[in-house]
Amino acid sequence: MAPTTAGQVIRCKAAVAWEAGKPLVIEEVEVAPPQANEVRLKILFTALCHTDVYFWEAKGQTPLFPRIFGHEAGGIVESVGEGVTDLKPGDHVLPVFTGECKECRHCKSEESNMCDLLRINTDRGVMLNDGKSRFSINGKPIYHFVGTSTFSEYTVVHVGCVAKINPAAPLDKVCVLSCGISTGLGATLNVAKPSKGSSVAIFGLGAVGLAAAEGARLAGAARIIGVDLNSKRFIEAKKFGVTEFVNPKDHDKPIQEVLAEITGGGVDRSVECTGSISAMISAFECVHDGWGVAVLVGVPNRDDAFKTHPINLLNEKTLKGTFFGNYKPRSDLPSVVEMYMNKELELEKFITHQVPFSEINKAFEYMLKGESLRCIIRMDA
Repeated sequence: MAPTTAGQVIRCKAAVAWEAGKPLVIEEVEVAPPQANEVRLKILFTALCHTDVYFWEAKGQTPLFPRIFGHEAGGIVESVGEGVTDLKPGDHVLPVFTGECKECRHCKSEESNMCDLLRINTDRGVMLNDGKSRFSINGKPIYHFVGTSTFSEYTVVHVGCVAKINPAAPLDKVCVLSCGISTGLGATLNVAKPSKGSSVAIFGLGAVGLAAAEGARLAGAARIIGVDLNSKRFIEAKKFGVTEFVNPKDHDKPIQEVLAEITGGGVDRSVECTGSISAMISAFECVHDGWGVAVLVGVPNRDDAFKTHPINLLNEKTLKGTFFGNYKPRSDLPSVVEMYMNKELELEKFITHQVPFSEINKAFEYMLKGESLRCIIRMDA
């Protein structure tokens, strides 16, 4: 990578969303140099996550266009801004939609990963440093997305949202750890914490749910019960350690009652990965009294609320929530990459499609049809 680009504007290709729901357009954009506490990255591989699609469709939030989406990716540091000391050009990194400033109360707490400064903000389309975008076309700003905007050959990210990883790790595989896979995996390993030989119910068998199942498999759970309305997902889920399947449509009683019956009183742990209110209630009520723990991962609609009887809590069932699997991006993601490098964590089975950058809209088509878990987009093709 030519060091002569440091401090200069870079012209490169980016997939720009000009309007909600309209195909992305490959454009030549100008990417400004990084300012203080920022880094400019050369993106080599990026993946499409359902969150990108959700905001591209402009569902449930204030639309902000034109915008460069993308937040699961792997790349190399091209240059660093003033004050950046722990990254240098050439470092292999994962940009992350949430951050770790290492200074706030959350970052200093061993229990939290919800950084005050760099917590996800889906409405902000500019950099924190000066409230401006680093992307432009003919002088007109193009907005950022969750501080990453990885559907561009180069992007500028706050240093606190960049995890430095093992340079031997294949970026076309570990890039999926930037969001969904780590979210599901950590929800099980870091929050639910099932013991060896225990039973775990996973609600929703999309990529996040399958990652939660993978976490249960790694933890040594004996029974991993997949719950989904789409029975076609059950065959694929076996690859991720799911041992049995329940489709709520096949039963005429609440699914929490079905799960209690087949497990002798309830599962030891449950992980909810759909965002559906009814699934959240079921995930909580299906855990065993005395020790059962339910973990909510799925993001509900803005005005949603759910109701359960307080006796469930008094009977010592525990309800927890999690954000990004309780992983601190800079401190913890490198060790998740090592889990893959040590052949503990399998990532290949999450990657169902690959497309060149010029065909990025195909990735959207695959996801909208429900055909892909993760589609890898090769930026150099």
